[in-house]
Amino acid sequence: MAFEKEIKQRRTFAIISHPDAGKTTLTEKLLLFGGAIHIAGAVKSNKIKKTATSDFMEIEKQRGISVATSVMGFDYKQRKINILDTPGHKDFAEDTYRTLTAVDSVIVVIDVAKGIEEQTKKLTEVCRMRNTPIIVFINKMDRDGKDPFELLDEIEEMLSIKVRPLAWPIGMGHNFKGVYNLFFKSLRLFNPEHEKIPPAISFSNILDTEIDSHIGTTAAETLRDEVELVETVYPEFDIDLYKNAEIAPVFFGSALYNFGVQEILDTFIEIAPSPSSSKTLERIVSPYEEKFSGFVFKIHANMDPNHRDRIAFVKICSGRFERNKNYYHVRLKKQMKFANPTSFIAEKKEIVEYAYAGDIIGLYDSGNFKIGDTLTEGEQMHYTGIPSFSPEMFRYIENGDPMKFKQLSKGIDQLMDEGVAQLFTNEFNGRKIIGTVGALQFEVIEYRLKHEYGATCKYEPIHLYKACWFASKNKAQLDDFKKRKYQNLAKDKQKRDVFLADSVFALEMAQQNFPDIQFYFTSEF
Repeated sequence: MAFEKEIKQRRTFAIISHPDAGKTTLTEKLLLFGGAIHIAGAVKSNKIKKTATSDFMEIEKQRGISVATSVMGFDYKQRKINILDTPGHKDFAEDTYRTLTAVDSVIVVIDVAKGIEEQTKKLTEVCRMRNTPIIVFINKMDRDGKDPFELLDEIEEMLSIKVRPLAWPIGMGHNFKGVYNLFFKSLRLFNPEHEKIPPAISFSNILDTEIDSHIGTTAAETLRDEVELVETVYPEFDIDLYKNAEIAPVFFGSALYNFGVQEILDTFIEIAPSPSSSKTLERIVSPYEEKFSGFVFKIHANMDPNHRDRIAFVKICSGRFERNKNYYHVRLKKQMKFANPTSFIAEKKEIVEYAYAGDIIGLYDSGNFKIGDTLTEGEQMHYTGIPSFSPEMFRYIENGDPMKFKQLSKGIDQLMDEGVAQLFTNEFNGRKIIGTVGALQFEVIEYRLKHEYGATCKYEPIHLYKACWFASKNKAQLDDFKKRKYQNLAKDKQKRDVFLADSVFALEMAQQNFPDIQFYFTSEF
């Protein structure tokens, strides 16, 4: 059936890592191999004008880091590939967490010299909680780094997942000669002087002496010894174990030099899962159901500052989406039609007539969508697992220019809808408080307000430990709590009650003194 075939061809995945591991560079090179772009942007220096395709916000180009998830799609070997390039910086982890709800698998990028870093560990924990299949790409093999076996031990120990190398490096740094692909039984030689990657050389057996003529006898003997050790120590690769997130295949290469990228892409399209079932509050939804459904996992204002457009990114979970067809917005309880649904290569957009389960589409939004909203063909259901997290850093936000009040108000409203940060209104004094999970987000908000909305803001310090949502069925206790803590209460953007605890002690005492009140540290309750 053509409908099922379309869905089975989809591969939707995120690339995650600690900052500077080479995640955005790998994304660029995957796009190059897929023919989606013809020249890679330079991400190493913010002085270079060619910036990464996936880093399209102006602040990203200036800093050389990703601060928002980018969505890109291309066709490769009769597969439709959807890549989500995520921010690596911990201050933008919340955007990455939400992105992981919209993918079927993940590629984790690890720097060979640095090994497992804090953000890699946190993001991988989220993948494990969701049973998301993982492929590991150990990057920067053209530099000296940790021994490959040592790195594999580190991955197993710190990420709590079994590994199975499907490629093996021949040396590293100045002695890096290439990669032997255990999955396809082929050799690819590394030459940083050549822009064009040489074709892979296939062998029926690693004992073939022709390998010696390509990399030298000493390197060939070392390779055979190490591959024998790999085959002995690590379990045989099982595609079902990978799809069940019980084993992670490992590849080696240098994204900067395009090396090892084709190996990972060719293997990925063979083993990575096509769209899988999704959970709603009401039931499990199969991607092969005929009726369309999907959810908003990201909103981005001003993707094109010239047109002030705002786009809601929708992951299609079932069926087929059609342009100009009426769909039901579950939260607003109304029918909506979309004339210009788009697909992306970063900020480059094109209108699509149809899209299938597994695809990511952008819908132009005039303010109807919030993160987590569900679209269906009429069924009342709600996709889950798209939380906002309790912020840990807080500042009062004030207008920096009385003449630009409307611009500031609109800017804050739209940026908060994106999930960049959270806005609370203090019940006691009516002041607006911005809450974030990282300090860099304040800088991003200030920058984007100025450059995208023409508004300036000022921050003032406020001493808070935690903002948490609360609710209770015990009305008397709830009323008593609100009366006693009125100076520490706020409303979020959805008018839900929030407790602004100024210390660990204050929060613990509130939990102890009001046992019938539940305090929540994510917005899903």
